[in-house]
Amino acid sequence: MASVREIQVTVDCADPAGVARFWADMRGYVADEDSASDPHGSGPRLYFQQVPEGKVVKNRVHLDVRVGTGLVGEERLAVLEAEAARLVERGATRVRLLPADDENESCLVMQDIEGNEFCLD
Repeated sequence: MASVREIQVTVDCADPAGVARFWADMRGYVADEDSASDPHGSGPRLYFQQVPEGKVVKNRVHLDVRVGTGLVGEERLAVLEAEAARLVERGATRVRLLPADDENESCLVMQDIEGNEFCLD
């Protein structure tokens, strides 16, 4: 039986090059015409596949971008808000804040430049 060594995350989109640039900028990856790769080789490759149809429903799977790891309360919110503002300047959309509760810290639901959901966590 073969063992899994790497994963690639594939995202359907209309403009692979544009979406690859957005995600590469967010993650510190290197973009080419249809993908974004971790220059250190530790993160998964993100591949952007051109499809003819537009996005019509909420993603069943999304990426959590871990910008607030280890932070709590107002300190965490400040880091999430700063990254959200930076990404909005680059074409992302802020959807909503999911405030902290008894089990989870706060996170921000966002959309990339084509409406694909991700969370700033």
